[in-house]
Amino acid sequence: MDGDICRIAQQQCCVSALRESSCLAGMLAAREGDACGAEDSDPCAGSSYKQCCDCCSLGLRLRSEGRSCESNINLGYPCSHVMLSCCEGGDHFIHPELKRHPEPVPTVTPEKVSEREDHHEALSISSESELSNNLPGDDLDECLLYGGELCQHLCINTVGSYKCSCFPEFTLQEDGTSCSPDPDRGQMTRLEAEATIPPVASPSQPILVVSLQEEQDKCKDNGPCKHLCNIVEGDAVCSCMAGYTLMADGVSCEDINECVTERHTCQRREHCVNTMGSFRCLQELSCQPGHELKDGECVDIDECKRGTHSCKVNFVCQNTEGSFYCESKQRCMDGFLQDPEGNCVDINECTSLPEPCKPGFNCINTVGSYTCQRNMLSCSRGYHSNEEGTRCVDVDECQTGVHRCGEGQLCHNLPGGYRCDCKMGYQYDAFSRSCIDINECWNYPGRLCQHTCENTPGSYHCTCSSGFRLSYDGKHCEDVNECDNSPCSQECANVYGSYQCYCRQGFQLAEDGHSCKDIDECTQSAGILCTFRCVNVPGSYQCACPEQGYTMAANGRTCRDIDECAIGTHNCSAAETCYNIQGSFRCLSFECPSNYRKVSDMRCERISCFNYLECQNTPVRITYYQLNFQTNIVVPAHIFRIGPSPAYAGDNIVLTITKGNEEGFFSTRRLNSYTGIVYLQRQVKEPKDFLLDVEMKLWRQGTYTTFLAKIYIFITAHAY
Repeated sequence: MDGDICRIAQQQCCVSALRESSCLAGMLAAREGDACGAEDSDPCAGSSYKQCCDCCSLGLRLRSEGRSCESNINLGYPCSHVMLSCCEGGDHFIHPELKRHPEPVPTVTPEKVSEREDHHEALSISSESELSNNLPGDDLDECLLYGGELCQHLCINTVGSYKCSCFPEFTLQEDGTSCSPDPDRGQMTRLEAEATIPPVASPSQPILVVSLQEEQDKCKDNGPCKHLCNIVEGDAVCSCMAGYTLMADGVSCEDINECVTERHTCQRREHCVNTMGSFRCLQELSCQPGHELKDGECVDIDECKRGTHSCKVNFVCQNTEGSFYCESKQRCMDGFLQDPEGNCVDINECTSLPEPCKPGFNCINTVGSYTCQRNMLSCSRGYHSNEEGTRCVDVDECQTGVHRCGEGQLCHNLPGGYRCDCKMGYQYDAFSRSCIDINECWNYPGRLCQHTCENTPGSYHCTCSSGFRLSYDGKHCEDVNECDNSPCSQECANVYGSYQCYCRQGFQLAEDGHSCKDIDECTQSAGILCTFRCVNVPGSYQCACPEQGYTMAANGRTCRDIDECAIGTHNCSAAETCYNIQGSFRCLSFECPSNYRKVSDMRCERISCFNYLECQNTPVRITYYQLNFQTNIVVPAHIFRIGPSPAYAGDNIVLTITKGNEEGFFSTRRLNSYTGIVYLQRQVKEPKDFLLDVEMKLWRQGTYTTFLAKIYIFITAHAY
């Protein structure tokens, strides 16, 4: 029921255009039970006919349900009057008196021009200040001005603002504008609806019963739904059983895979298996190698029976717990050894035994055994018998000195002889019959040393270029890291065969190529990054702000104004008002003259006037304003706009700066007959404070009304 109230309250956009005849026709249609549709001849989108019909239907419904007939502020005027008339059962409709703005009594009713004219000025004051400039006028109805753009359900106008509300069974969300349905809201059954019908029949009562019956029929035989059907706000809404989710068509249901969406309750070592509408948990088992899972238990695998063993042809497989082994089919006699294929091969005892025969006897291998025969010793040239006379041993000609090698040659013993060789690095010369040095650097150019090869007697030596050192192999050259000896004052970079010095940020390399000197960023382009003052420091720079009135911003370059009024560091008295300006603050005192009363912190209104001339010439209202600009403002600059609100056709204003413009920095100009501006026409080069008295005389319907705006204008130094 309250939801209907909120819906009707949002249809008040054409209240000012209600026609009494259309409203009466709408009430009669509601009493006769007709549908509340807009009249074709009604020019308003919401239609006074439809609105009065809806309001009357609401009153009839309240009376049929036995509820009290009370006025509701959310319905507005005249809807609340129509609802009460139909709820209380009045037979005759009392025409509501339409609310209108108080107007002077002219010969011709003036046409309203606008509430406010939007001027896009480059230096106009903010919207809040512009609202305060509307000296006369009523509260602005945001709900009427912006239609349904502010709130999802219901917009309620308040003095100076608005608030949002929701239909019954809905809750206002944290954003203050959107609404969501209550989770436990219920549905009225047909029995409950019929119970609310009073004994006395009326034309509007059967409509509710038929409506509820139609709602119940929507879910007959489960309606369009595949699982469950419910009536929500008169419509059939489908839902699904547990384990299913509603599909995009709004009527079908699909199974939820709990194993994929992590909605299952399977424990560790359990495997989740999805089923239609639910899931199952299966125990997971793992067996050791050589075993397999059978009937929920791990049993041994007989590799011999299954033929999965790797035994050769001459071997027999023997099963063991978890494995198997291969056993040979035959056994070998003494003197034989079984090979991997299972065959018996003869053992050569003459080679396998350390001393098979006594000294002086020769070993002869036989099948399965061996024999020893006496050895008849006869040594060839270059050999002689050993002391026992059992075997021939080599004669070492080099050791006994019986060789014939020349000077500079080396003797190498050979079995039964010897060989004469030159030392390494020398070669034999047939003409001189001597060993001469080999120049390896000539014989193998570029192949022995990476950089430079130097020949030496019997050998050679490799050297490296500057910036390199000889590697461990004596041939290759590796780069020397000169930076290990710290040749640079700051940073050193090793390069192939040399090094390079460089400096950290904020420093530059000196002429010697090793030391670094500081860069004065403030004298270079970096100084322009500071909005107030640049201070050079070793390797960098810092930005500074004025000592008072400013603090450094988070970016470290710009200065941010300190709001002394907000943080309480001002010295204004309790009777004064603190106003923050760029880099400082001002203590302002707002007092009303005699014969005026203070209606707000910034506004005074005249108490009385004694004659016609005084009423026209003395201000009916005095309003204080504060403006803050900087010295680098571009002139001419519009700084203040003034005019009546609302404005009517025939209005005419006259603006005059009566005080505070002795130096002629400011001037006034009219934009049209009912709007004027105050603008800065001369550049203010130094910080300066002004207090302008701007008088506006409004000519309306043959009468002058005077308003006074006292404007504090603070010109401060440009922001750092």
